[in-house]
Amino acid sequence: MQKIDSLDTLLVEQLRDIYDSEKRLTKAIPKLVKAATAEELSSALESHLTETQEQVSRLERAFSLLGEPARGKACAGMRGIIEEADEHVGEAYEYDSLRDAAIIGAAQRAEHYEIAAYGTAITHARLVGRDDVADLLEESLNEEKAADEKLSEVAESCVNMDAMSGQNEDDEDSDSEDRSERRSDRSMHATGNGARARSTRRR
Repeated sequence: MQKIDSLDTLLVEQLRDIYDSEKRLTKAIPKLVKAATAEELSSALESHLTETQEQVSRLERAFSLLGEPARGKACAGMRGIIEEADEHVGEAYEYDSLRDAAIIGAAQRAEHYEIAAYGTAITHARLVGRDDVADLLEESLNEEKAADEKLSEVAESCVNMDAMSGQNEDDEDSDSEDRSERRSDRSMHATGNGARARSTRRR
């Protein structure tokens, strides 16, 4: 394991972590696209997949500027986020919109992780006088923030509302069944009393 003896070395290590994260996401996002049912969500994820592929290329340019090989370092954080996303997508849902809501949550966790990682790397790059590298990373950071905002818009405009609508419909159906059962019980009770009353009069 390489000893981290300077901020320059730390920057390279951070870029390797981000590089691994982005490459993992280029394989993970298509799975989310396939699982998503809302058109707006699929479109947002597909758009960010294209951006993610470009972010990988930017990182490779950053490595080149630093005179370092473009090599990733296994990112345990992103690996865990992706594994959790796979679990969420594979769960049983009553409605597709509930799965879509889970997908948005998983995708945003990945975005927030990357936003933090890029932000730190940009700060360190500027501190060591590598504005050229920082500028490249800034482009990707802005894309991550925009993707996160887009996912929030999709959640608020359709996915969350659809998930609530499905739940409310179930609640209404359940209430309707309960009311029907109560009416039936009252009817049976009234019929029974009437039958006993008529029987009494005949005697």
